[in-house]
Amino acid sequence: MKTDAQIKQDVIDQLKWQNDVDETQIGVTVKDGLVTLSGLVFSYPIKLAVEDAVKKVAGVKAIAEDIKVGYLSEQNKTDTEIANSAVNAIEWNASVPNDRLLVEVENGWITLSGTLEYAYQRDAAKRTVEYLTGVKGVTNNITLKQVIDPKDVQEQIKNAFERSALIDAQGISIETSDHAVKLKGRVRSIIEKEEAQKAAFNAPGVYAVQNELKVVS
Repeated sequence: MKTDAQIKQDVIDQLKWQNDVDETQIGVTVKDGLVTLSGLVFSYPIKLAVEDAVKKVAGVKAIAEDIKVGYLSEQNKTDTEIANSAVNAIEWNASVPNDRLLVEVENGWITLSGTLEYAYQRDAAKRTVEYLTGVKGVTNNITLKQVIDPKDVQEQIKNAFERSALIDAQGISIETSDHAVKLKGRVRSIIEKEEAQKAAFNAPGVYAVQNELKVVS
């Protein structure tokens, strides 16, 4: 099992490996496998890239981040400009029914609301706007509404796990109740834990996933 010092060094090395990340901007501390990130980056996509890079490091059990986003002066956008860009981007995304969504922007932070049928549509809406210039963060308040049999949901999630090359289906138990899913068991990495959650969210009729999977390295 890796020590915290080894995990920290691996995290730093992984950040150095990322072409779009300046590791000197990021502070890293590790305690009992929990990685805390801090610092200032110059775009929201870079912040996401840092988080994704750290998730790939073996031994990382959880991530707490306090990375701030500050844009260079020529990249600053007004809230109105960001809102217009977000609305246009959503309209061009065929995966998202744009007539059911509301976009609000305050101090560069986008809040999405409305009602959709599928989790993949909700996720697509968020991904569509989070890489726009001037965006400092995204809150996804889109709700889901669909009627389906919980037993069917459980079966579809199980099948999705078994199809995935990233998920060990044997180590995960699935509980369903109404539109909620609870995942229990053990996984090998944060990436596997998140992939399991994504697969569960993509099942029709799933509005919430309680992810109780434990990362065991």
